[in-house]
Amino acid sequence: MEFGVPKEIRQGETRVGLTPAGVVSLVRAGHSVYIERDAGAGAGFSNEEYRRAGANIVYSAAEAFGRADVVVKVARPTATEHDLFRNGQVIFSFLHLPVSSPDLLQALTEREVTAIAYEMIQHDDGRLSVLNPTSQVAGRLTPIIAGRLLMGDRGGRGVLLSGIPGVPPAVVVILGGGVVGVNAARAFMGLKTQVIVLDRDLNHLQVIDDMFSGGVTTMLSNRYNLNRVVSFADIVIGCVQTPGERAPILITREMVRQMRPGSVIIDLSIVDGGCVETSRPTTLDDQIFEVGGVIHHCLPNITSLVARTASYALTNAALPCLKALGNHGLDEVIRTTSALARGINLYRGQVAHPKIAAALGKQLEITLPTGET
Repeated sequence: MEFGVPKEIRQGETRVGLTPAGVVSLVRAGHSVYIERDAGAGAGFSNEEYRRAGANIVYSAAEAFGRADVVVKVARPTATEHDLFRNGQVIFSFLHLPVSSPDLLQALTEREVTAIAYEMIQHDDGRLSVLNPTSQVAGRLTPIIAGRLLMGDRGGRGVLLSGIPGVPPAVVVILGGGVVGVNAARAFMGLKTQVIVLDRDLNHLQVIDDMFSGGVTTMLSNRYNLNRVVSFADIVIGCVQTPGERAPILITREMVRQMRPGSVIIDLSIVDGGCVETSRPTTLDDQIFEVGGVIHHCLPNITSLVARTASYALTNAALPCLKALGNHGLDEVIRTTSALARGINLYRGQVAHPKIAAALGKQLEITLPTGET
């Protein structure tokens, strides 16, 4: 099978869909890989590394798409890439279709593309095998960003995350006790920050309490508790996500008004529309904005700040799916691999996932078998 890896063209996007190590694995399995020139440059991978790995270097996105049975991307395709789709092609990418522009769905439908969303590849035990590693990266990155934004030269409150003897540490409120939230909590705890995690699932809170031996304060996520903690938080981390759905708004504009000037909101849920009412997407070139003196950091591709680590994490997680598809073909891998089947948003241009159909207000056009993992 032929795999194509175009260079990512969204503003500031420096991750790459496949590392040289991933290329080696696919080539050894008998597949061909076409990498657009300089696709890996932003993550520190040279064209020569890809050549040595066995990839064929192509000189345009049109050729990377045009030669590929399977396109391997990171960010969802942009409008300029829609015309490059090949009829019947398979595209792997983080898609987040519920918050995408309608023209993407139209292009995928017209070209009868099978669109597989990395964020929705899910095993029978609920594990999101591709999303989880990138979520770990995002969670562990938050203290680095938050600590910088709290500094006075960026308009922050001038608070040191860890505090010192006699001076209390910063208070961090984490919304969501999933993979992102747990990894953010672990990273902040390592800096001796005061951490509060809110989640609507008591079982999640029990697991977090056991995991950190009671060192993290846990609270049930409801309007009353959110109002309380936001008013005294130095940092609010939004990491609420239900793959295939828009993120719910948990922090209202009125709650943001209650926050102290110079406090920080990092809305990691922005990739699914955001969980803070005042959030809007930012870019790597212009990462922050203020609302009422509260600093907002809402970067959908936040792991591009550590593009090399993020690209390795994505390739490591996605490679089993890519190899299975290459070795067995689309229909066979759908029949035998339920995890990958759950990630299919569109099958040959037809809406194939009930959550996506509901989110887009469409009819479910085809039902796929989910087999056994």
